[in-house]
Amino acid sequence: MRSRLAAREFYYGWVVVAACFLAAGSLFGMTYSFSVFFDALAADFAVSPARVSLVFGVQTAAIYVGGAGLGRALDRVGPRKLLAVGAVLLAGGMLAAARADSYFLLVAGYGLTTGLGMGCCYVVAYATVPSWFGRRRGFANGVAAAGLGAGLLVVVPTASWLVGARGWRGAFDALAVGLFVVLAVATLLLAARPEAVGADLSVEFPEGRAGPGEAGNVRATVFSLPFLFVVLGWAGVYATLYVLVNHLVPFAADEGVRWAGVTAISALGVSTSGARLVVGYLSDRTGRVRVFVACSVVMGLCLCALPFLSTGYALVALAVVFGVGYGGNGALLSPLVADLFGVEDIGTLYGVASVAFALAGLSAPPLATLAYGALGDYTLVFLATGVVGLAGAGFVAAAGRTA
Repeated sequence: MRSRLAAREFYYGWVVVAACFLAAGSLFGMTYSFSVFFDALAADFAVSPARVSLVFGVQTAAIYVGGAGLGRALDRVGPRKLLAVGAVLLAGGMLAAARADSYFLLVAGYGLTTGLGMGCCYVVAYATVPSWFGRRRGFANGVAAAGLGAGLLVVVPTASWLVGARGWRGAFDALAVGLFVVLAVATLLLAARPEAVGADLSVEFPEGRAGPGEAGNVRATVFSLPFLFVVLGWAGVYATLYVLVNHLVPFAADEGVRWAGVTAISALGVSTSGARLVVGYLSDRTGRVRVFVACSVVMGLCLCALPFLSTGYALVALAVVFGVGYGGNGALLSPLVADLFGVEDIGTLYGVASVAFALAGLSAPPLATLAYGALGDYTLVFLATGVVGLAGAGFVAAAGRTA
């Protein structure tokens, strides 16, 4: 299949983009469907909401903490083999969880095994495209990253319907088979490098594909000051996302406009998908670091403004603006790493940097919950989170100046 497509007139890199789009959609569509299964899992296993949330925590840690090692695997074995392993783990974990008769087996299947499969999908979806694109790197990665929005629009409502029609166990079985097929197609389309299919690199890399630092030592890069700035920056910026997603609906309920909180989450998803395409294209022309920092500042300012909104409609509007910022820098994560540190070890470097998302996702929401419990109000919680996001933008700007 790859050889036939490569023989066509168009650049094969766009086929790789399509494969990464499918991988991103499968990964995020499934992980963001967790809330659909939440009540059913709590009832079936007779556990508290906190213990059900732990399943999601294990899954999140497997995706992002596991990403460090999985990124190294991507550099060693290539995206096809890694995505094939990911498809087996993701589907196998779900099939095992559907037959679990204890909470421990649920965590092992749906939390750890499926999470590791998602981690494989994650590093392939986000770290493969930069090796294929130079001149249009931002736009191409934005198209691939837009799979997140497609997954939300397709997988989440499908999961909800399946739970109602077949129960959560039947839904897991059906989704496991469906996602395995999608990932199998994506695997067949992937190629590790442009050279593997004889792709013409003259358009994307008119001055050659090698770049500064691309043959550098991975360990030296990971422990360098610019790389540390990137990790700290991503953790700060994405703390705003995790706090917003976890606390927006409760905040809206406190304000008497719970409907606006639910609507705002959906609006955020829509604006995020569109922004990934537009901002990726813009970054190819105005500079990756500059656009990433601007989008991150938007996210931080939105959190600072959130406690001062007075109507539900303003809340929805703010979520749309936040979604543009989130979608914009979400499209530029691996292109930013590639531009600053090269593409030779992009899988390893991106995987290690992604630990920032685990740090933010596992620490920011519970800290915000504790602060709200102590203060009884979200004003200082959102203001502090916004300041952390702005500081994160500053760290990324510093990385751009020192790399």
